[in-house]
Amino acid sequence: MDKGLHFTICVVTTALLLRESSQAGEENNPEVLAAPKSDSRGAAEGLPTLTVTTILEDPYVMVRGAELEGYCMDLLGALAGMLRFQYRVKVVGDGQYGAVAAGGNWTGMIGEILRREADIAVAPLTVTSAREEVVSFTTPFLQTGIGILLRKDTTSQDMSFFHFLSPFSKETWTALLFSYLLTCFCLFLVARLSPCEWNEPKNEENHFTFLNSLWFGAGALALQGATPRPQALSVRVIAVVWWLFTLALLAAYIANFTALLSSGSEQLPIQTFEDLVKQRNLEFGTLEGSSTFYYFKNSKNPIHQMIYEYMEKRREHVLVKTYQEAVQRVMDSNYAFIGESISQDLAAARHCNLIRAPEVIGARGFGIATTQASPWTKPLSIAVLKLRESGDLDYLRNKWWESSCLRQSRDRWGPLEPPALGGLFLTLGIGLALGVLAALAELSSSSRRAAAHAKKSCCSVFTEEICTRLRIKGSTRQSQEPSGKVNA
Repeated sequence: MDKGLHFTICVVTTALLLRESSQAGEENNPEVLAAPKSDSRGAAEGLPTLTVTTILEDPYVMVRGAELEGYCMDLLGALAGMLRFQYRVKVVGDGQYGAVAAGGNWTGMIGEILRREADIAVAPLTVTSAREEVVSFTTPFLQTGIGILLRKDTTSQDMSFFHFLSPFSKETWTALLFSYLLTCFCLFLVARLSPCEWNEPKNEENHFTFLNSLWFGAGALALQGATPRPQALSVRVIAVVWWLFTLALLAAYIANFTALLSSGSEQLPIQTFEDLVKQRNLEFGTLEGSSTFYYFKNSKNPIHQMIYEYMEKRREHVLVKTYQEAVQRVMDSNYAFIGESISQDLAAARHCNLIRAPEVIGARGFGIATTQASPWTKPLSIAVLKLRESGDLDYLRNKWWESSCLRQSRDRWGPLEPPALGGLFLTLGIGLALGVLAALAELSSSSRRAAAHAKKSCCSVFTEEICTRLRIKGSTRQSQEPSGKVNA
């Protein structure tokens, strides 16, 4: 009896140890990582269990301890809650997305679905016609395209000698020059018309000559006081408006110029794929066996054909195995990566020295792959549409694409166009008009008094005053003696 009891205890102990060792080995296997464990209620309800294949790529699927997390894992959890199924996640064995090998067999996640090693693939898997022929795809859960990822210092141009003109566009500088000349002319005109600024045109000197008016306007642009000082109300109105105009203009210039210097948002020499082909300083490539590679292979566009021929001839040097390798190579060498624009946006947000070129081609989407005639294809498509309509997909996008790099884009800090300063120019125009009207009113009032004293027509006196004040003398008259010093 004692021997039998002892034997039973040994057997139970051995079984427990073997079970713990098996579980520990499964947890340490890098290719089989469990998703969040289902609760006992789900198991009791007999929910179906799906085997999900995926690929490690930030931020879609990432390893955290013994579990996986990321955009695709959150999406998978939401789909499981809506469709009531359990799932077991495994990382694709060969680390490939899915392409036709030399023997005609499919690699990557597509191959695992075809071999029934997985029921669905939830990953940044691009929907293509070739893949659609062998598997089924759901409605895309993310839209993307093909872009160019670059390192800033490999694409930056030498600073222009006239870089200080960059904050404003050519049209803005032209408008500023015109405003300056117009304001100085109005100062000159109003100072001659106003009797408060020039009482006796025939006997005294007017200090607001055109050259002095130009100097006065330039002094305001430099925030410096300049003589002559205006005395008439009309001249002061124009001067105040011009001061306000220059103050706001200088604030806009300094802010925009500082942003241009700090953000390094110079015009990229590589804007398009054509620019990439023409240059000789950067190597460029894409993921080996990816849909991007086959996009250029099948494209009839001459530029795209040149890109494909370049990558095919130098495939050992320019094609990369993983997305992480591509980003690291862009950061470490003169290399441009051609790939999914949405993933490149993430890389540019995480690494401040990276930037994506503006052109994006080949609009496409990421979908969930299933076996053909799978009963899960349509329910998954409907669930994805519901998540999009409810805003959950946008929430996941904002959650996992949150930028850790505070940089300013060119779209925000580009050259200021005239419409951006339209109100400023309108204020200057209104001020100039008010100044001219005030000068005419002052001259009209003075002419009425002079006409009443001389018993002449007010219009004739007004016309005579205008002609006298607008006459440009060839020589400078001597200033009239102060009224207090009258000859005996």
